[in-house]
Amino acid sequence: MSEQLDPPRRQVLAMAVTTGATIANVYYCQPILSQIRDALALTDEQAGILPFLTQIGVGFGLFFLAPLGDMIDRKKLVICLEILLSLALAGMSMADDLVEVAVASLAVGVFAVAVQIVVPMAASIATAKTKGRIIGAVFTGTLCGILASRIISGYVTDMLGWRWVYAGSAAVSLRISVLVHRTFPRQLGQHSGTYFSLMISTVRQFGRFAKLRRISLLGAFVFGAFCSFWTTLTFHLSTTPFSYSSGQIGLFGLVAIGGTLVAPIVGRIADHSSPERTQVITVSIMIFGILCAQHWTDSVLAFIVATFLLDVGVQATQVNNLAQIYRLDEAAHSRINTVFMVIFFLGGAIGSYCGVWAWSAGGYTLVSYQLLLFGVIALAIAIFNLRAQRRI
Repeated sequence: MSEQLDPPRRQVLAMAVTTGATIANVYYCQPILSQIRDALALTDEQAGILPFLTQIGVGFGLFFLAPLGDMIDRKKLVICLEILLSLALAGMSMADDLVEVAVASLAVGVFAVAVQIVVPMAASIATAKTKGRIIGAVFTGTLCGILASRIISGYVTDMLGWRWVYAGSAAVSLRISVLVHRTFPRQLGQHSGTYFSLMISTVRQFGRFAKLRRISLLGAFVFGAFCSFWTTLTFHLSTTPFSYSSGQIGLFGLVAIGGTLVAPIVGRIADHSSPERTQVITVSIMIFGILCAQHWTDSVLAFIVATFLLDVGVQATQVNNLAQIYRLDEAAHSRINTVFMVIFFLGGAIGSYCGVWAWSAGGYTLVSYQLLLFGVIALAIAIFNLRAQRRI
């Protein structure tokens, strides 16, 4: 058998662009929630439910669609999902009431799951020695999409209105489907059974690996804190003493660019050192960011530092998590990824919901304690994971 070679750089770049452009749709609403709220005459609680529904949609897509990556050609699957995502985004741009915008938000989350087909695809075509580096490179595209989404949606909303954010992204998703067709390799699934047997096998992955269970739970709390922070940050910065516009709030995405630069570095570290020890460090960085936001709730400098540290900690932890789970079973990448990411996005949905509830009940003071609780739980899991690995 010939030795596996690393994929061409253009393929890795195309995968990074695809994940970035696709995942951005999940986060476009965060800096513009107040504009959507005002345009559709919603309450804060009703507007705040939209990020929650999008995350729930991602969870549904992950569970019911992502495992298909182990069964059918991943390239064709990504193309179909991008086209359906374009239709969902077009529906979002034309929504006129709470029901329509809620259904569209849910659909956007479901079809944005294309990201979770591409990441396992990248892991499968990488060699064992470079898996962490290539996953880090593709995940950097994902991070850029998350960061750019806040900047783009804020400025487009200020200039043209929030509907143009989604109309423009619908066109981008169609273009991405063309990019995938031209550059992605064909990658047939290795599961030869039925869809039902595939789903049963997906559920069984959770019981196969204790490490998968620990890392999934860790990811849920880390991402829950991340989503809670960004959802409530929009409300906090749009009120006194800040009173920032959508464009100004979106600029906080630039502050998090450090996290994007750190992701590939963490991927390389995960290839050559203890990922469990690295997790403890990255979660601790996230907690330091939360403490900054907690103690200086009226300081823009404190929120700049908090945004930077939180994003670095969350993003570095996620790259580390992915590098670990993709070493568990090469033949079940999509199913293992599904288990991890379903729990991951459910954590994000719960975090978004808890953040909105905390904001309504006690303002940003209560939000900061909720964030700290999620962070401390995540750190405890990371420490337990480190000790469990040392016992092996």
